[in-house]
Amino acid sequence: MQFILDVHCHTVNSGHGYSTISENAAHAAEIGLTHIGISDHAPGMPGGPHINNFRNLWILPEVIHGVRVLKGVECNIMEADGSLDMPDVLLRRMDFVIASMHRSVIPPADKATNTRAMISAMENNSNMHILGHPGDACYQIDVEAVVEAAARTRTIIEINNSSMNPSSYRNQGDEIFIKMLNLCKEYKVPVLASSDAHFCTLVGSLDRAKAVIEAVGLDETQVLNTSAERFLVAVANKKARV
Repeated sequence: MQFILDVHCHTVNSGHGYSTISENAAHAAEIGLTHIGISDHAPGMPGGPHINNFRNLWILPEVIHGVRVLKGVECNIMEADGSLDMPDVLLRRMDFVIASMHRSVIPPADKATNTRAMISAMENNSNMHILGHPGDACYQIDVEAVVEAAARTRTIIEINNSSMNPSSYRNQGDEIFIKMLNLCKEYKVPVLASSDAHFCTLVGSLDRAKAVIEAVGLDETQVLNTSAERFLVAVANKKARV
């Protein structure tokens, strides 16, 4: 299974990233990726960029160092009602939108509340396309309810490579993602491996995510890293949801 796309990539604008957009694109070109994404944290993240950072993304070229650069954002799920920290008028301008739960923004709660926050974000935001790193055991969730909601709302489930790094502050990513992937296979939910890179040489680091995806035996057409066209169609399908 050949991966050509990695859209969850941070830059210095996130406040705790260490590389520029150009450095990310240059590394992506070196390792053979055709597409990357800019997904800096939205303003609700402590130390995150001003909202004008996202208003001004249109000035960037579509191709840098021969790599197509998609313009996106990693929003924060702010409350159990699934609210996000960026207005719809800006979200609609993005090529893609990830929504994630971060401990510095929304403290872990009980299983029902955590589950409701993720499901509400998927249900209430047609401009949110990817559920970011749902494999953090700190946020206990009803995994099947989350995957069922993703199927119903046409939301992409992210398999976050960084969450499975033993040095990561997230916990038990492998175990949760394997359970989630088996359910994604059953419910036919599209999945996306992501590096969650905060330094340029980590862009395209998808080995752990790829291993669990292949272990579960997902069909290549369900794994959006293998085709930029399929990824963009999946994003459009969420936008078109009535």
